[in-house]
Amino acid sequence: MAPSKKNILPLVLLFLLLPLSTIFLFSLSPSNPKSQILPQFPTISTLNPGPNFTLLIKVLTFNRLSSLSRCLNSLSKAQYDDINKVHLHVFIDHFLQDFQNGSADLDNRLNLSKKILDFVDGFDWKYGEKFVHYRTSNAGLQAQWLESWWPSSDHEFAFVVEDDLEVSPLYYRFLKAVILNYYYNASNFSPMIYGASLQRPRFVPGKHGNKMHLDSGTHLFLYQLVGTWGQLLFPKPWKEFRLWYDTHKAKGMKPYLEGMVTNGWYKKMGERIWTPWFIKFIHSHGEVLTNRIVRSPDELRSVLQSVQKNDTVIVISLYRVSETIVRNFLCHIERLNIRNYIFIGPTSRFLLDLARRGHPVIDADQFYDISKLAKSFKFQNSVMELIKEILVEAFVTKKCLELGYSTWLVDGNMIPLASDLFLNSFEQTNDFVVGKSYRILYVRSSSAVLKIWVDDFIHEAATLVNTLRKDSVSSDSGLFYAVEKILRQKSIKYNSMDERRLGFDINIADANQTSPGNEKKFAFWSSETELDIIQRQLVQLRLWVVDDESSCTAVVCHPS
Repeated sequence: MAPSKKNILPLVLLFLLLPLSTIFLFSLSPSNPKSQILPQFPTISTLNPGPNFTLLIKVLTFNRLSSLSRCLNSLSKAQYDDINKVHLHVFIDHFLQDFQNGSADLDNRLNLSKKILDFVDGFDWKYGEKFVHYRTSNAGLQAQWLESWWPSSDHEFAFVVEDDLEVSPLYYRFLKAVILNYYYNASNFSPMIYGASLQRPRFVPGKHGNKMHLDSGTHLFLYQLVGTWGQLLFPKPWKEFRLWYDTHKAKGMKPYLEGMVTNGWYKKMGERIWTPWFIKFIHSHGEVLTNRIVRSPDELRSVLQSVQKNDTVIVISLYRVSETIVRNFLCHIERLNIRNYIFIGPTSRFLLDLARRGHPVIDADQFYDISKLAKSFKFQNSVMELIKEILVEAFVTKKCLELGYSTWLVDGNMIPLASDLFLNSFEQTNDFVVGKSYRILYVRSSSAVLKIWVDDFIHEAATLVNTLRKDSVSSDSGLFYAVEKILRQKSIKYNSMDERRLGFDINIADANQTSPGNEKKFAFWSSETELDIIQRQLVQLRLWVVDDESSCTAVVCHPS
């Protein structure tokens, strides 16, 4: 606990979220429209008394009587009500046994502990019960925090303050409004909101991270970092964190997260601090509050407006791509700061999970009436799924072009190795760039292309399914081969990729090769390759950047 005095005013609400792979603000002030991912929250209201709940104030103290006195007095002068009980729990850590110092120093420590105990025993708390826990040995800050609370019910909340804090007389009214509006109000509730902090957010946890800028009108916003100065904790999420912590610590794991300044703190201070554990917990879950899922062409417009860059979007196909591969892929595009992407794939739990974590996704099974359209082709059932896949990818591309966005369509069984992969890596003298072996397609949005990429073009691509099968073309290459075949038949000019120069097939890597090479723009493999072989090859090439929980091993901060 730092010796400095901390003034806590209920002006800013920091919501704790289970995050995206980086720790950033998700809803900022109106002056920064690029960061307005989340909708504005409603004004907090306290008119409805709401259900009964219990608030436990957890005061963590050590050896500073004057600070503790100031803290407790500020808590007792706050404005409470007669509806909900507010109990005071004081946790007094014992001084560290140091036998190298003389008996005089030991007597001073004992006397100070006695004075603190006398003061706490005599402190009057009229708003609920008072509980005092005096430790027999030095526990340290981590244990003080983590052992101070295990919720006895889903209607019990903890407000944790260290002894060098002072609170506003209005702090309780604010915290109660947060509980009523974001825990008990079904329209605002989210299991990903873990609590609220009264701390002003000045700390930038990521190395080279951007400072946060809030205007005077912004009072509530979402934040993916715990606040240790005046922290309100919700019961269910705290239990989830504690169980996660117990499991990982019992197995000897460490909360290392490269790219975070807290990583250095933990390496230096070890188990004396607890926040690196919570940060790792949030990062490993990778959850945010947004739900960016597209189920119709109309919904596609608004999502593309938020993700496009230079009027270009990248559509990433997740057909026949494993969940672990996608998570590894996400770590790479995060490192390269590639953000103008949208995933497309059949309905699945994982697809919905990606949307819940804030990644834009297209639910292919619900986008357009693809199933009905596919049945009109009168093909055998064995190829119907492939026809639907080609149709939905082609229709999404058509919609992107109509909205004015040049479109990259890529297969998810690949890894981009350079940030300029989708910018200037390929010769784009024509409106089409085709890499059928790599399963990459670029289509420029132009008036000429809009006359080519029409419903008849899409229909023709789908009818080539049987021809492609006879030519032993794999399912994940279907649309790419079909587009190239049609362009060639119609004598439409297109550029072919220099596959040997730009791409790297991980299946042909040498046994001692540890890198694809600086000149390569992406690594790829067939969807028919076994997952353990893919992972082994990527580990050898140092391209496997997820841990055992499929979370990125590092956080990367990019300039805004």
